[in-house]
Amino acid sequence: MRTTIVKHLLLIAGILSAGIASASTFATDTFKTRSNKEVTITFIKHGSLMLTYNHEFIQVDPVSGYADYTTFPKADVILVTHEHSDHLDAKAINELTKKGTSLFTNEAVSKQLGKGTALKNGARITISGQIRLEAVPAYNTTPGREKYHPRHRDNGYVLTIDGLRIYIAGDTEIIPEMKQLKHIDIAFLPVNQPYTMTISQAVSAAKLMAPRILYPYHYGNTDIIKLKEGLKGTKIDVRIREME
Repeated sequence: MRTTIVKHLLLIAGILSAGIASASTFATDTFKTRSNKEVTITFIKHGSLMLTYNHEFIQVDPVSGYADYTTFPKADVILVTHEHSDHLDAKAINELTKKGTSLFTNEAVSKQLGKGTALKNGARITISGQIRLEAVPAYNTTPGREKYHPRHRDNGYVLTIDGLRIYIAGDTEIIPEMKQLKHIDIAFLPVNQPYTMTISQAVSAAKLMAPRILYPYHYGNTDIIKLKEGLKGTKIDVRIREME
């Protein structure tokens, strides 16, 4: 009887913990840089990503509800786009932080956490060696939706890693500033109205910057196959990963 009860308790514990995945369970893609080094992108969920280069780990918008961050390597760099709870999680940040971890955020997140380096739109810094970071605008433009992500508050990020340029848009609609994004190799665009882009906006944004590879992310219940169909005939390689 006692053995049966223990087995049931273990089963319940397993069920309760099954929804939070460990680092090894997520899909990855690997790319070559200008110097033929590797950048690996780990697709976690929603707006959460990990980039690995030259034994350095960059976490983007880590959220504990999407992964067990105690199973990940400690981060060298953490990027947070803005203060909404599906992008900002102090618990995940603390679990990933080690001595020397650099945290880069927008101003509101830095104030809320009481730490980190706040970057305004347009700020450019060198993180280390071959890694450069630029904070770029991310905001809503559709009338009535500006309240979700007002202009001048939130960040998207462009990472240039040994010549490989990766655009992580954050929560944004298509905006004029995207015309300034040049030579993007990999782009992450959010596709879920009313908070970010419609399919048609994402198609237009992709055509505007013409990345080699496009990953839709932060897409919720959006029928993301329609984005791939909308870009058929272009040279953009649209790759679908589990980033709802």
